[in-house]
Amino acid sequence: MTTTTPDAPTTPRKHISVPTPTVPRRRRSPAEIAAEQTFEGEKRVLLAAPRGYCAGVDRAVVAVEKALEQYGAPVYVRKEIVHNRHVVDTLTEKGVIFVEETEEVPEGELLVFSAHGVSPAVKEAASERGLQTIDATCPLVTKVHREAVRFTTKDNFHILLIGHDGHEEVEGTFGHAPESTTIVNGPWEVDQIEVPDPDNLIWLSQTTLSVDETMETVQKLRERFPNLQDPPSDDICYATSNRQAAIKKIAPESDLVIVVGSANSSNSVRLKEVALEHGARRSERVDFANQIDESWFTEAQTVGVTSGASVPEVLVDEVLRLLAEYGYGAPEEVVTAEEDIVFSLPKEIRKALQQAGHDDVGRGGRKRSACSTS
Repeated sequence: MTTTTPDAPTTPRKHISVPTPTVPRRRRSPAEIAAEQTFEGEKRVLLAAPRGYCAGVDRAVVAVEKALEQYGAPVYVRKEIVHNRHVVDTLTEKGVIFVEETEEVPEGELLVFSAHGVSPAVKEAASERGLQTIDATCPLVTKVHREAVRFTTKDNFHILLIGHDGHEEVEGTFGHAPESTTIVNGPWEVDQIEVPDPDNLIWLSQTTLSVDETMETVQKLRERFPNLQDPPSDDICYATSNRQAAIKKIAPESDLVIVVGSANSSNSVRLKEVALEHGARRSERVDFANQIDESWFTEAQTVGVTSGASVPEVLVDEVLRLLAEYGYGAPEEVVTAEEDIVFSLPKEIRKALQQAGHDDVGRGGRKRSACSTS
């Protein structure tokens, strides 16, 4: 018998990566966890307030929902409308198509700009494609955009923009004055910064940063550039500041802090860090309650709970229900501020609602109900 050897392939073989299927993990029972716990006494839950949706996020989400109602699916959104998996997945199911850039949107279709804002170049690209647009940029981000334009065109300042390079909000702000802006990621970069005129500088910041780290960066910048000017008002939004203040209040008493929020949510990630910096023994971030590892509870007599500014309250309720299953008492809400800010819907949506005969079209926000585990 004669055997033949196949000729070697003339082109390299493609290597296909097949992900390993996720096998559901069996959650250990409350009795199993109780048997291993390292403490005695009542299990407590400290629930931070304020938490969850801010006015800018609520406005953006409502704007997309109203656009679906008025125009029907599909509605296109550039980037994620807000940084939360649950929100994005829910809107996708309703007919929203999320894209990275305007070129992915068919000509003449409807495109919504996310709450994080965009540069003038993005708006121009959308116009060139004949896209209908709705600008859902948070008004507090729009304020920073206007400052960037004013400080560079009227006052001739060079801007030191404190924020995370690559974040959508920073890209949008930078795009309003690209020739006169230097991005500063944090205090560790201050010594490497080069500026055209050290005596003609002003700083701005991303709205979702850690308040403490931002002030540390400003202090180091001022040590290097003594004539650095401050903006007329703090750029870090009220919601970011309030949520960080609330977590600082409960962190010292918490053996474990659970932050509900997505990994690409800057303010959610900052909450986890702030909790550790202010006394929490452990801090974890999860998108959903089913991501919580119940073994965290063995050393956690007191659990603090909060959520990022783009997180709907239903996700927090799921975490509270899970904690109740493992013997934790009714949540004790720790309130450090009251929020009643509601922003107007984008003008494009207001106009469409008015033309459709709707009377109440002025505001886009929903009050968060009191905490509950139901």
